Amino acid sequence: MQIKLNGEDFEVNDGTSLTALIEKLGLNPKSVAVERNLEIVPKSLHAVTKLCSGDRIEIVEFVGGG
Repeated sequence: MQIKLNGEDFEVNDGTSLTALIEKLGLNPKSVAVERNLEIVPKSLHAVTKLCSGDRIEIVEFVGGG
């Protein structure tokens, strides 16, 4: 199914969770913030939040350094 990921078309399997998407992208789940359809999704809900066709997902990764 198709979603929008950071403004780009992206293909995911039915039933994919936010956690699975983050892992598929090779990101550290502890260092990202996720917005789904203009609403922030708390980290505690990433594993149980299933993606739906047409969802708009924005993922921001925090990077440390100085």
